[in-house]
Amino acid sequence: MLTIVVGGFFGDEGKGKVVSYLSLADRVKVGVRCGSVNAGHTVVMDGKIWKLRIVPSAFVNPTAKLLIAPGALVRLDVLMEELAATGCDGRLFLDPNTGVIEEIHVKREASDALLRGRIGSTLQGVGAAMSDRVLRRLRLAKDFKRLSGMLTDVPGVIHDAIKRGDNVLVEGTQGTYLSLYHGTYPYVTSRDTTASAFASEAGIGPKDVDEVIVVFKAYVTRVGGGPLEGELSADEVARRGWVERASVTGRLRRVAPFNLSLAKRAVMINSATQAAITRVDALDREAYGVREWLKLPASVRRWVEEVEDAIGVPVTIIGTGPEVRSVVDRRHDLGLLK
Repeated sequence: MLTIVVGGFFGDEGKGKVVSYLSLADRVKVGVRCGSVNAGHTVVMDGKIWKLRIVPSAFVNPTAKLLIAPGALVRLDVLMEELAATGCDGRLFLDPNTGVIEEIHVKREASDALLRGRIGSTLQGVGAAMSDRVLRRLRLAKDFKRLSGMLTDVPGVIHDAIKRGDNVLVEGTQGTYLSLYHGTYPYVTSRDTTASAFASEAGIGPKDVDEVIVVFKAYVTRVGGGPLEGELSADEVARRGWVERASVTGRLRRVAPFNLSLAKRAVMINSATQAAITRVDALDREAYGVREWLKLPASVRRWVEEVEDAIGVPVTIIGTGPEVRSVVDRRHDLGLLK
């Protein structure tokens, strides 16, 4: 079975937590990371915290093969740091066509007044590298001798796994409304960030996708410029206990209450078959660490069911804390797992 996990808002929804949980719960054999280093996915397990910008969050499953999509972009310094931090050297592979961000790309973005100012870019060189890729002058993984022992045919590995009936998990980055095509342009990122785009990045056709899980947080956050309906004041954010900082830049995230209209559209655009909602413990502290549906506070269960009815797909994964295992998994109860 092949599953794509995608963000439903503006990123920061908790995709790293959801992907790491699924990699363990579903005994995933292949974990594929898309996107680039301007998106950080946080994984918390056994008292350790990883903020990953390249390595797939599925690394927590020691038997999973880890792949970087041919449509992704990597920075070699970040890659090597994360390989050392996660201890997954030897089971992570890049496609020969994976793009490589170099120092010139970072410098080019740092000198761009629009990106630094109104757009609020992370300035990681991603947009400049994407521009070079479109202009056919970006260097790829196959052009770097340092990476020669880490190269593999990523689409081929994925399709072989599908044929064997193995579980494959594709990890999208950022969120639907940061999409270059479907987001709040020009306050968007430099690529499409929807499920169909991540399938394309990885080399997967639409008929090979079994499940699309769109991830929401119990409230909406975004970093940088752009519209945010219902944005709360800093004082109100602090009062609700929703203060967060971006994992890549460290900037304070702007915050708004959960947005049903955005959620419904994200389900539509991504052809989502399931939804995950993280941070429900921020709505009711009694939900913290709960792992069974009936043990959640009644107010949280009602709210989840209201969201589920509104968006038209089942809410199957509910995050109740930062730890990988702090999850209510409703898939068995809803008859979605054999």
